[in-house]
Amino acid sequence: MKKDYIFTPGPTPVPLDVGMAQVNMVHHRSGDFGEILRRVLDGLKYVYRTKNDVFIFASSGTGAMEAAVANCFSPGDKVIVFSGGKFGERFVDISRFFGLDVLVSEYEWGTCANPEVLSRQLRANPDTKGVMLTHSETSTGVVNDVEAFGQIVAQTPALFIVDAISSLGAIEFETDAWNVDVAISGSQKGLMTPPGLSFVAVSDKAWKAVESSKLPRYYFCFKSAKKSQSKEIPETPYTPAITLIQAVDVALARIREEGLEKIYERHEVFGKATRAAVRALGLELFAKDNSRANICTSVVSPEGINSGELVKFMRNKFGVFISGGQAKLKGKIFRLAHVGYFDRFDIISQISALEFGLGNFGYEFEPGSGVSACMKVLMESEV
Repeated sequence: MKKDYIFTPGPTPVPLDVGMAQVNMVHHRSGDFGEILRRVLDGLKYVYRTKNDVFIFASSGTGAMEAAVANCFSPGDKVIVFSGGKFGERFVDISRFFGLDVLVSEYEWGTCANPEVLSRQLRANPDTKGVMLTHSETSTGVVNDVEAFGQIVAQTPALFIVDAISSLGAIEFETDAWNVDVAISGSQKGLMTPPGLSFVAVSDKAWKAVESSKLPRYYFCFKSAKKSQSKEIPETPYTPAITLIQAVDVALARIREEGLEKIYERHEVFGKATRAAVRALGLELFAKDNSRANICTSVVSPEGINSGELVKFMRNKFGVFISGGQAKLKGKIFRLAHVGYFDRFDIISQISALEFGLGNFGYEFEPGSGVSACMKVLMESEV
């Protein structure tokens, strides 16, 4: 008999009560649904740590990335996009698709974006209309310093747009305090809900840009979303993903019950435990600055082992789903996730499965050494 275990940075495991919330169907123009939507919007503001407007779209996080570009800019607007991974590259692609003048600030995959580079670029390009940054770059395991970037952008007319798709509800993220003008996220990561919903928090500064933006949008329109959500009984402009909104309502209640500070602490401990296990197994961490890499741990695959083959073996033999490398990291790294609905036994199980997988490919290590190092960190914590 084989059970399936999802240890990926998205989609992430879904609590039973969150999944079961999708069983019942209500009409999206009913008062019952309006109350659910009201609770969800309020819960999202809690998780975002914002007083700004928050909108919901039926899409993956990429839809919200597109919405941010389409609603805030006009053709030819200059933007600075920091790209040090697959999802930074996606921001570049979307911005170019919509005809923006994109200044790509590339940084080495596995390293953090440098705020000092942003300062120099903004001085050299005072006509910049927007700065885009990925908070948690899940393709590399790196977590960027959004707070430092926000302080710099706030001194300029430019908008600060942040991809918080994998970080929201898992590690510290302060939309208002960190001067984030457009904060993007999705349902299938830290919010412990199946894929299909994206969220956008929009500041007053960003609204001024929305009013003057000339890029086309229809479904992903902030103005339409605000008009519908501002009704006495809030609505969405078009038929929403009703059951997913019901599910995220339950997930947000879970998050409130646990409390953001405890959630952040839990993810920090799980990140430390996973990194300790990786080191104990004699493996190399891919992220150079991994002290905040509490969403997923990226690991350099041992010499002679293709990470894609390791991932495939663990999936087919044990039903354990971890992630391989993306783009130029394909076959070179694998990623161990600990974001969302994870407990200490999930972390131990993931490491034990990794040991089985590595052993199958002839990698030499002391069996149990990774599990032991992992357990030591977990036993010293109170999460």
